[in-house]
Amino acid sequence: MFDVGLLELAVIALVAVVVLGPDRLPDLARQAAQLLHRARGLAHNARDELRSELGPEYSDLQLRDLDPRTIVRKHITEAMAEVDREQAKAARKATLPEGQVPPYDVEAT
Repeated sequence: MFDVGLLELAVIALVAVVVLGPDRLPDLARQAAQLLHRARGLAHNARDELRSELGPEYSDLQLRDLDPRTIVRKHITEAMAEVDREQAKAARKATLPEGQVPPYDVEAT
């Protein structure tokens, strides 16, 4: 997601040690972990509340299902599949039944 490599992490850690000092760094790391834990808990609570408000038919709702890119991709995929089905149906209609000869127009050829 952030595309941060090992070298970038090492530089960030070095800057943090220099700026914050080695004695304050563990305490700040602990606070950051607690903040992340609380944020994750809030996100889970929001998801659970949304599921309960929407009812049992949305019990398998995932938050990534609400992403506009996912919704658009889903609808485009469904529309393309519908077009493919219609084209296949038209191709089946266009074929002649077994034993039937196509019409031949001498003036057209």
